[in-house]
Amino acid sequence: MKKTLIFTALSSALFLAGCGETTQGQQQTAQLVVAEQALLTPFQPSKSYIGRVSAVEDTNITAQVTGYLKERHFDEGQMVEKGQLLYTIEPSSFEAQAASAKAALTQANATLKKAQLDFARGKSLLPKGSISQSEFDNLTATLLGAEAQVEASTAQLNLAEVNLSYTQIVAPFSGRISDSHVSKGDLVSPQSGVLTTLVSLDPVHTSFSISERERLELGIDKVEGDGSSESAMVEVQAILEDGRAFEHLGDLDYLGNRIDVNTGTLAMRAVFANPEYQLLPGQHVRVVLRDKEARDVVVVPRRAVQSDLEGHFVMVVAEGNLAERRNVELGEQTEQGIIITKGLHGEEPVITQGLQRIRNGAPVRFESPKDDTE
Repeated sequence: MKKTLIFTALSSALFLAGCGETTQGQQQTAQLVVAEQALLTPFQPSKSYIGRVSAVEDTNITAQVTGYLKERHFDEGQMVEKGQLLYTIEPSSFEAQAASAKAALTQANATLKKAQLDFARGKSLLPKGSISQSEFDNLTATLLGAEAQVEASTAQLNLAEVNLSYTQIVAPFSGRISDSHVSKGDLVSPQSGVLTTLVSLDPVHTSFSISERERLELGIDKVEGDGSSESAMVEVQAILEDGRAFEHLGDLDYLGNRIDVNTGTLAMRAVFANPEYQLLPGQHVRVVLRDKEARDVVVVPRRAVQSDLEGHFVMVVAEGNLAERRNVELGEQTEQGIIITKGLHGEEPVITQGLQRIRNGAPVRFESPKDDTE
C-alpha cells in the first residue's frame, strides 16, 4: 500500500513538472505580429458648419420720378459697374422744369440787385432827412424779401435739377443685375415697384451659427469694429457642394451679441473674396473653422485601436519586444489615421496585425506590414 502511494506521488510530481516546463516554453514563444510607428504630425483642429452665402450689397432699383421709360441700357443677368447707366426716363418735362426754375432764379437775382441799390441810396439819404425812417424801413424789408426770394428760387432750381438727374438711373455699386420688370414705353413712378435688382458678388458674406461651447473651444471671444478678431486664432474656409475647397480663405467679420434662446447658438459671419464669382447669394456651403497654428499630435492607424469594457486601447511594443496595453483617448479621424489625445507620448511602435494572438506582457516578433488586415 505504501509503495503504491509513493509511486503515485512521484508520478504526480513529474507530471506537474513537465506541464510547468511546457507552459513556460509556450510563454516564451514570441508571437508573430506587424507593428507600425505612431506618427507625430502637425494638425489643425477644425469644426464645420452649414452656411449660406449672401451679398454684401443687395438693392432694389426703383424710379424716383414719374415718367415714361425711354431706354434700358443693360443686358439682363450681366455684370455692371458702379455708376453705369441702367435706365433713362423721358427727360423733356424735367428739363423744362429746370429751365423754368433757372429763369425764376435769374429774375430773383435781378430783383435783389435793384433792392440792394435802393437800400444803399436810402441809407445815404436818411441822415440828411431826404427820406423818412418809414420809407427806409420799407426799403430794408424789400431787400430782405428779395434775398429770401433768391434763396427760394435757388432751392427750386436744385430740386428741378435733382428730379432731372433721376431720369437717368445708374448702378449704385458694381455687381450682377437681374432681369428687368419693365419695358421701353412703360409709365414708371415711385409707386410702380421694383424695376430690377442688383447684388454685389465680390466680396460676399457667409452666415452660420456655432454653439456657445464651440465658441469657447475655438477661442472666439469678440470681433472688433473693423472686422478683425482680437483673440480668435482661426481661419475660415468654404467647402463647395461638390466637395471642393473654395480657393480663397475668409475672415470673420461679425459675431452676434447674444445666444439664440431657441437654438442655443451664436450667429457668425465670414467675408470671402470672390473674384471669379463662384459663390452666389443664397448658395449653401460648408464653413470650416480651424486653428491657424498647427500643433503636433499622435496619429495611429485605425486598425490598431481596440475596445473592451475598459474603453479604447492599443498594444505597443515595449522594451524587450513585449506587448504592452495602453489605454487611450481618441480624437478626430484624419487621412493618416486616428488622433490619440491621451495614452501615447510619441513615435512608439503600435501593433496593427496579429492582435488576436497576443496578450499584455507577451513576447512578440516582427514581420513586414501586409496590405490586408487579420
